[in-house]
Amino acid sequence: MLETGRYGAVLRAWFRETLPAAGNARRLGVLTLIQSLGLGVFLTSSAVFFTRTIGIPAQRVGLALSVAGLCGLLCTVPIGRLADRLGAGRVLTVNFLLAAACFTAYCLVDGFAAFLAVACAIAVLETSAGALQASLTDALVGEAERVRVSAQMRSLFNLGFLGGAALAGAAIAAGTSTALYATVLANAALQLVSVAVLLGMRLPPGAGPRATAAAPAAEAPGGVLRSAALRDVRYVAVALVCGALELYHPLLTVGLPLWIVTGTDAPALLVSGLLILDTVLVLLFQVTVSKGARTPAGAARMLRWAGWALGASCLVFAVSGGHGALLDSTALLGGALVLVLGELYQASASWGLSFGLAPAGRQGEYQAVFSLGRGLQQFAGPWLMTSLVLGSAGTGWLVLAVLFALLGLAAPPLVRGLEKARARTEPAPA
Repeated sequence: MLETGRYGAVLRAWFRETLPAAGNARRLGVLTLIQSLGLGVFLTSSAVFFTRTIGIPAQRVGLALSVAGLCGLLCTVPIGRLADRLGAGRVLTVNFLLAAACFTAYCLVDGFAAFLAVACAIAVLETSAGALQASLTDALVGEAERVRVSAQMRSLFNLGFLGGAALAGAAIAAGTSTALYATVLANAALQLVSVAVLLGMRLPPGAGPRATAAAPAAEAPGGVLRSAALRDVRYVAVALVCGALELYHPLLTVGLPLWIVTGTDAPALLVSGLLILDTVLVLLFQVTVSKGARTPAGAARMLRWAGWALGASCLVFAVSGGHGALLDSTALLGGALVLVLGELYQASASWGLSFGLAPAGRQGEYQAVFSLGRGLQQFAGPWLMTSLVLGSAGTGWLVLAVLFALLGLAAPPLVRGLEKARARTEPAPA
């Protein structure tokens, strides 16, 4: 009985920690759950839908998605700048409405040209949505809570994604075109539900777009295409380092599964097992880990730890090949546990840095610039992982370990340099 009561208390404490507070923070959590449910449904079934239902060859699907990713990168900053002028909530509402239309349009695609056009439009909307949601989070919950709420949203995202993936698995198992069309239309419907949630949110007084002495360019003529944030070289450098450390994602979803199947004696079932383990651990511990990243200095230290942990995980993965199913599986499990630690550190640090280093009133533009590092990783990461992990085996893991460690070491001096430059250029308070 005592043990049961203790576990119950721990579970209640975890729910209190993970569930956002009532009000706008909880509405953001609901929005995250809805979006992640749709993303889980769509991403899990999209490859089968594109190739078997629409009939696009796999090679052309890869080409189209790479071109779409590039379109997303090019359009993110102008959209973020527009959010600073009009308000992130308004722009995100339009984003979700257009996404509902675009996902519905997938059901009408009958050739490669139409597929490419829809894929590019969706990539622009999805790539910009992350920066818009971060800007909206800053406006709704404020400086004191934005890192914590972002961590709560990531935990809820993993929960929703698991549910969506399970639904998509049922559709794939059904094996019919109708079931796969249903997954796409379900995602379109969830975009409309997201619009309804957004319309229920209310910005507190003074939380909308604002011009400050620290950000005079926000109202400069020239429209949304000119970005002072892109000329903030130190901020861009921090964004690229943080985004490059997010290579753990293609490592986990592309490199590691291919390594398990082709380079180890571990059972192929371990691929899904490690992905589920990663998702559950992020769900359980992201909020707790994020507490150390609420200042730029703390976030920079955490980014260094992320680089070291991710590098160490690659060294463990390097010894997992050709030693029998038991030893290989044990090494892969150990490496995955170290990798998720680096993932937790990197995600927490990204919120602390992207929020804390953006000038007041410029969150939309600066969040968009910060997302460019993530976009480049999404564009080049799968190719890099297949080249290193499959092409060089043990040497490739060593190269990745050194890369992660060096990126982690570079983070603190870059952040200190940016903060010193800001202190020299910003006017002293009256």
